[in-house]
Amino acid sequence: MSIRPYRDIMRRTSRQIMVGNVPVGGDAPISVQTMTNTLTTDAQATIRQIKQAEEAGVDIVRVSCPDVESTAALKEIVTNVNVPIVADIHFHYKRAIEAAEAGAACLRINPGNIGSADRVREVVKAAKDHGCSIRIGVNAGSLEKHLLEQFGEPCPEAMVQSALEHVRILEDNDFFETKISVKASDVFLAVAAYQGLSEACDYPLHLGITEAGALRSGTVKSSIGMGMLLWSGIGDTIRVSLSADPVEEVKVGFDMLKSLDLRHRGVRIVSCPSCARQAYPVIKTVETLEKRLEHISTPMSLSIIGCVVNGPGEARETDIGLTGGGNGTHMVYLNGMSDHKIDDDGLVEHIVELVEKKAAELDAEKVKSGLNA
Repeated sequence: MSIRPYRDIMRRTSRQIMVGNVPVGGDAPISVQTMTNTLTTDAQATIRQIKQAEEAGVDIVRVSCPDVESTAALKEIVTNVNVPIVADIHFHYKRAIEAAEAGAACLRINPGNIGSADRVREVVKAAKDHGCSIRIGVNAGSLEKHLLEQFGEPCPEAMVQSALEHVRILEDNDFFETKISVKASDVFLAVAAYQGLSEACDYPLHLGITEAGALRSGTVKSSIGMGMLLWSGIGDTIRVSLSADPVEEVKVGFDMLKSLDLRHRGVRIVSCPSCARQAYPVIKTVETLEKRLEHISTPMSLSIIGCVVNGPGEARETDIGLTGGGNGTHMVYLNGMSDHKIDDDGLVEHIVELVEKKAAELDAEKVKSGLNA
């Protein structure tokens, strides 16, 4: 029995596939994806954007391949980045074959849109020959005509049926290295579709609330929809679709997983909203610390609390804690225990130094345990 069963998330059992060197599904960690918004034909700009996402911790990046010039640039892109690349393909089967030949780790297609059975077979052969997995991407905004006629409108049942029809095409070609998404911009529709699909198959699921919106509104919308699914154990890889820098998508994705204790990367800051009791400027301090600690990838926790009402309690649960005190004297907690006091001068610098030191200690312990395993 778990010590805190109310925090347990029982993940849906799914088969595992590989996207390059990243396992997706099964007992693998939930991976975080984003998509470039540069012109793929501008290989250098696309590479720069992917590397920025890599620094933020991204696991997989999708790149649009709408034309032959894009797939031609893909080979240079793939060889100059460190994460698996998913080639986003619509309609033209030759682009999928070219992308597989260029080194894409995964092809994002809808087999029913590729064309004849012969063309689908050619794409599947290319995927097999070059070790590509395939993502079937169903979107409420582009459901097949026969499903709209059957169901009258985009609905969960139509989206699930669309996904299963596409899966069947791949299965008929003896291809099973597949993950599936059933995205919608409507939270209710997307959640219901994923719930239905999770019961209808055991393929790994790629979560997303498509076209979620700008940074703030899209983050809220995605967190509601994807949070509901992740909390119920559904989802093997995620992308937060924002009208924002791809790096922001990665940050939000990891924050979402951290909040549900599903994955940890970097510093998790617990901070109060501040009030008249605050003994130092909490909001400004947290804003500064978030920026100063972006380079830390080691999972750890930091509490920044303005006064002694909740400060000591929160500090007991975090690796490092700061609680505001009177007369410019604040208490610093290490490993849950009160350790020393500091004043306002150099407060941020001191906390940054403590976090960097703790991160180094945790990294050293991890290396040591690995050597002794």
